[in-house]
Amino acid sequence: QVQLVESGGGLVQLGGSLRLSCAASGRTFGTYAAGWFRQAPGKEREFVAAISTSGGTTPYANSVKGRFTISRDNAKNTVYLQMNSLKPEDTAVYYCTLGVTMYPTMYWGQGTQVTVSS
Repeated sequence: QVQLVESGGGLVQLGGSLRLSCAASGRTFGTYAAGWFRQAPGKEREFVAAISTSGGTTPYANSVKGRFTISRDNAKNTVYLQMNSLKPEDTAVYYCTLGVTMYPTMYWGQGTQVTVSS
């Protein structure tokens, strides 16, 4: 069983930046694709970004392309989401995930709140 723990969320002003981290337990982290999803109040959960096992493939949602960057450090069992030029519409609970496809949904973290104020 894999456990995921997110950190790095918080309150930031319009145009600011945050870096989310997600630490995974176990020795199989490097065998999974990793991803980030988010859910805003009253909305469906949506895909944000994913990264392949080697880090060579990184698809993004159109709404975050050019502003967010996903990365991973397999030696540290950690995946990151660097978020720049944040907008109020980025306000959501952000979830880290692992899976066997580039839409990874097998394992989920507990989520971390990101709030962007205008």
